[in-house]
Amino acid sequence: MPSFRYTALDRSGQTTRGTLEAADEAAAVQRLHRQGATPLRIDAAGGGLAGLARFEFGRGGALSRQEMANFTRELAIMLGAGQDLDRALRFLIDTAPGKRVRTVIEALRAAVRDGASLAAALATHPRSFSRLYVGLVRAGEAGGALAPTLDRLAVLLERERSLAATIQSAMIYPCLLLVAACGAITLLLTQVLPQFVPLFAQNGAHLPASTQFLIDAGDAVSRYGLFALLGLLLAVLLARLALRRPGVRLALDRLILRLPITGALAREVLAARFTRTLGTLVQNGVALIAALSIVREVMTNAAGAVAVERAAASAKGGAGLAGPLGESGIFPVRTISLLRLGEETAQLGAMALRAAEIHEEHTRLATQRLVSLLTPAITIVMGAVIAGIVSSLLLAMLSLNDLAQ
Repeated sequence: MPSFRYTALDRSGQTTRGTLEAADEAAAVQRLHRQGATPLRIDAAGGGLAGLARFEFGRGGALSRQEMANFTRELAIMLGAGQDLDRALRFLIDTAPGKRVRTVIEALRAAVRDGASLAAALATHPRSFSRLYVGLVRAGEAGGALAPTLDRLAVLLERERSLAATIQSAMIYPCLLLVAACGAITLLLTQVLPQFVPLFAQNGAHLPASTQFLIDAGDAVSRYGLFALLGLLLAVLLARLALRRPGVRLALDRLILRLPITGALAREVLAARFTRTLGTLVQNGVALIAALSIVREVMTNAAGAVAVERAAASAKGGAGLAGPLGESGIFPVRTISLLRLGEETAQLGAMALRAAEIHEEHTRLATQRLVSLLTPAITIVMGAVIAGIVSSLLLAMLSLNDLAQ
């Protein structure tokens, strides 16, 4: 019977983690519910390359970011127009863009019609709806303001998606340029340069060191290039497996935040995600300690998650939030200053959202600057390498001309 790793909330609201055996993921969710726990995340416990392949390529019926944002926005509009929850979900089922989305919404509607709250129904689909999502919906239901809460949640999802899309779109051209550069250099080494090797050998020319080096490099690429690519792919897969270890992931994430150029961009992205999530939770009435616990779960950087956890422990003792976060040295000074101002004026949620807007704008500007540096840098390096190959070839041709004279 397959094993599943799970993260869940027990009856007291504490986060628990463990492993259980079940026939499939749905059975594992039902078993946790029978134990009185609310599942937040369930993953197959199988290790090795097979487990990694499932993690990477198998979505297991989960909704994408785009689908989640569309679902949230449309549900908020329907509820805001005065529709009851059952009729709103029925409308979303009828207009669902695909079978996967329709299946998830049908399951939500069935749970709601059986008497479960929307938050409880969402919690049974941890692959689609995060703890943050469920927590906000639960707070909205408790406060009788589900439609406005879903509207704010849709804004949060759309801002996160926009930020991610900005970074991804900006990096497409440099990546394509880098691939083209590697392809052009490989073509010169493996196809063009070897055409001249017989000519050099027949004339007994003494090749310059640079030309001989390039010939040897082209021969090595032709012989072992495929094996090198396979080795690189295997190294990437093993690295991803290693990053599942908390210690390795924490060390790498700390290193990323300290890098000279990209580290500043990573800190801006981290601060934008942290402040946007925290501000949305606090604005919707979630208590600070509970909000920090949820924020920690959605942090993608392990170093940031550790900093938030320490800040939450400090906040429980009444020491405030801004001070411990500043001591971590991870978040920009601007973040700490705005959060401290929010604490002093009892407007933490509003100031966190204001900080998020500033960090998102800085992220867009920093990404544009990075791309404006990367593109000419790649072009210059590619031109220099190709010029070096052509120059070495010309030197060899000149040595043949000297022999002829």
